Formats: sequence, C-alpha cells, structure tokens
Amino acid sequence: MRRLLDRVYLISGGLAAAAILAICLLVAAQVSLNILARIGGPSLSFTIPSYADFAGYLLAAATFLALAHTLRSGTHIRVNLVIQRLPAGARWTFELASLAIGAALGAFAVWFTVALTAESWHYGDKSTGIVAIPLWIPQSVMVAGLVLLTVAFLDTLVESLRARGAILTDSGSE
Repeated sequence: MRRLLDRVYLISGGLAAAAILAICLLVAAQVSLNILARIGGPSLSFTIPSYADFAGYLLAAATFLALAHTLRSGTHIRVNLVIQRLPAGARWTFELASLAIGAALGAFAVWFTVALTAESWHYGDKSTGIVAIPLWIPQSVMVAGLVLLTVAFLDTLVESLRARGAILTDSGSE
C-alpha cells in the first residue's frame, strides 16, 4: 500500500508539473503569435482561442494536483521556527493535531467541491470564453487534487501514529 500511495502522489506531482509546462508552452505560443502580428501586420494577427482560460484551468490543475505530493515530500511551507523549538513530544502532538485538522479541512473542501462540480454538471455550466468549456471538467481536477491531499493527510497521520513521533518536522526539510 505504501508504494501504491507514493506512486499516486508522484504521478499527481508529475501531472502538476506537466500542467505548468503546458502553461509555459501555451503562453509562449501566444506571445510568438503576438510578435508575428507586430512584425507582419494585421494580416498575420492570430490568437489562440481562450488561451487565458486554458492557462487558468491548467494553473488550477497544477495547484491542486501538487498538494499531496508536496505534503508528502515535506516541501509545504511550514512554521518550523516555532516547531523546532518544541520538545519531541510536543512536536509530535502538534503534528498529530495539524494532520487531523488538515484531514478534516481537506474532507470539508472535498465535500463542497464535489457539490459545486455536481451543480455545474447538473446545470450545464460553461466558461464564458471563446471556447466554452464545461466547468465540471476543471472542477473535477480540483476534486481529484483535494481528495489526494486528504488521503495524504490521513496517510501521514497514520504513519506518524505508527512511528510514535513526528515525521514531518523531523524530516530534515526545514
């Protein structure tokens, strides 16, 4: 199970990286088309339809898909200046409380994001750009990222309980 979860987190992080790369390529293509229009005049003026909308959806995908991977790799921004000064037992208690709260908030976010996605599906909500994208598609990626984050919180909580000590704050990724 450990290898499966780690692989899922890694794939999710890889998809987030691919989304960032896609944003770079999309924006670079549009900038190139803008330069072409400046040099060649109005006859060479082209625009990628809804490129800003697509870049926004890709940014949301990158953000949400990266959450679980960054939590598990210890690269989330944390308040380590305070945590480092706590004794080991207090550090573990603080970590357990943080992980439990994170899992609860993650589950809360999943619940409402699923409701939002279902509502978008039910009403057929679409984006307002040139290319009308059904909103449930980018919202589904948000749901997937939040589900993975919640699983990662629970996974890390169980791992910390089994280790009987703080694992995130002792990882050396201060």
